[in-house]
Amino acid sequence: MEKKNLTYLANLREAMKQHNVDVCIITGTDPHQSEIPPHHWRGREWLTGFESSNGTNGTAVVTADDALVWTDSRYFLQAEEQLQGTGFRMMKEDGPEAVDLVDWVTEHTSKGQTVGIDGMTFSISFAQRLQQELADNGVNLNTDFPQFDYIYPDRPERPKNKLFVHDEHIVGETVDSKVTRIIEAVKSELANAVLLSALDDIAWATNVRTSGDITYSPIFVSYLYLSEDGTRVLFVDADKLTPAVQKHLDQYHIQVRPYDDVLKFVASLPKTTRLLIDPEKTSRGLYDHIGCTPVFGGSAVARLKSIKNATMLANLATAMEKDGVALTRFFMMVEKEYPTGKLTEVELGKRLRALRLADDSCVDESFAAIIGWNGHGAIVHYEATPETDVPITGQGLLLVDSGGQYIYGTTDITRTIALGGATPEQRHDFTLVMKGHIALARAIFPEGTRGAQLDALARQFLWHEGKAYYHGTGHGVGFFINCHEGPQNIRLNENPTPLQPGMITSNEPGLYLTDRYGIRCENLIVTEPCMKTEFGQFYDFKTMTLFPFDLSLFDLSIMTDDEIAWVNNYHSMVRSRLTPLLTPEEAAWMEAKTAPLVRK
Repeated sequence: MEKKNLTYLANLREAMKQHNVDVCIITGTDPHQSEIPPHHWRGREWLTGFESSNGTNGTAVVTADDALVWTDSRYFLQAEEQLQGTGFRMMKEDGPEAVDLVDWVTEHTSKGQTVGIDGMTFSISFAQRLQQELADNGVNLNTDFPQFDYIYPDRPERPKNKLFVHDEHIVGETVDSKVTRIIEAVKSELANAVLLSALDDIAWATNVRTSGDITYSPIFVSYLYLSEDGTRVLFVDADKLTPAVQKHLDQYHIQVRPYDDVLKFVASLPKTTRLLIDPEKTSRGLYDHIGCTPVFGGSAVARLKSIKNATMLANLATAMEKDGVALTRFFMMVEKEYPTGKLTEVELGKRLRALRLADDSCVDESFAAIIGWNGHGAIVHYEATPETDVPITGQGLLLVDSGGQYIYGTTDITRTIALGGATPEQRHDFTLVMKGHIALARAIFPEGTRGAQLDALARQFLWHEGKAYYHGTGHGVGFFINCHEGPQNIRLNENPTPLQPGMITSNEPGLYLTDRYGIRCENLIVTEPCMKTEFGQFYDFKTMTLFPFDLSLFDLSIMTDDEIAWVNNYHSMVRSRLTPLLTPEEAAWMEAKTAPLVRK
């Protein structure tokens, strides 16, 4: 890989010379701003050697004599390892040593120079901010510099996986109902048509899915145009359609046009069309082709998708039960085989995947399982490979972050367990993380509260001891779509989206000690009404995930009675829900793992 990286880098620099480009920026996504793009658009990975199947967060910058990759704190340790010998060095997007990419590019270019990007893989928002700051310094932006031609010689074709219909009895809403609500939202933003670019939005709106286009997510490469006048057009490669899907689309009067026709289509729209587009999810390259009046917005559409109806939540409860059974069998296996010394991180990943997929309703994992033993657990988004794989031997902490894509809903859970016993320090740190987890899970808050207003609840106990984590505490979760979904989240960064009933969010505080161990405790929670008083409507969270935390890791001496009661109540609920689905041996194991915590 190293020799290829250096060759690609040299080829790109030669192309930059030929096209008078002084700085090239290469994003890690596709024309739909996907978190995990199809391999067809993964040129940045090929160029830099920095890759992960759990996400491609990273943007490369290449100059005549420098090459850098920006990424966030989830990938710092991984990027440092993977970038060795590639000609690239890592830059931090967040944390105390963060450097803003646009600021860096602006500072390292001078008047008359040119920065080149492939506009089809950059959002409108990013490209406009970049262009404005460069223009202020007299630097040009070339938005039509096709880097893939130079850095991706063996580029795969676009995915051609067949589509299928997601049963509307599971979804709880028809396409007509969704489109009606979308158009109402479009009109509220003073537009009369909308072009959806984000693949999860399109899958949700059409009740159509696939397997294989996007790793670990059942969404498909496409665009969707909807208009107040009733026009509905899906831009998708025709060979992806099956008779059942075509019948479904015909039923809802959705025309099908080739994927590549979208640029000509938006260029030919009547001037009277006020086309709503989301500047965070729509590419600059597509925007440059729009011939009608563009209207920036789209947050209302994202909120529609984020709020799950009662049918979805009932089905998600089923998915959680299935997931809990798979996890029970997995952790029982870990405990049984750990003493042999034959288990490894990679082997555990294979075993966990097989256990989930043994259930016919599980289409795929919702991301590549993050299984980190001791020091590897401190790499937030670690993905074990044959090169990094280690045996699970000796004493330590095993961090397992995983999930499944069930037709009944998407799961995401992290558990940290002790093998071979735990040190007092490990138990103390685990309990600090759990105290934050419990504080967030028990939160009661007024209508209109945003995730940033709750985030400190999960961090406070770590902060009191001068400890911290730099990733978000919670991300939105889709319904048999993306594991990571907006617009809501729970993190320090301000987000204007309030938490509303039906929104599913993760609760996952953590602590990471480099080369020692990592701790993360994650459940999925749904916002629900709590009470209404003279002060207005209040909400709380209902925990959906069903699996116990490691009892051996709790330090009761630093826990309150309410915190202990929360753990005991949660474990009682887990035991009552899962036991009927388990064998007698599994049920006995679950009984032991959910025994009440009692002060001595």
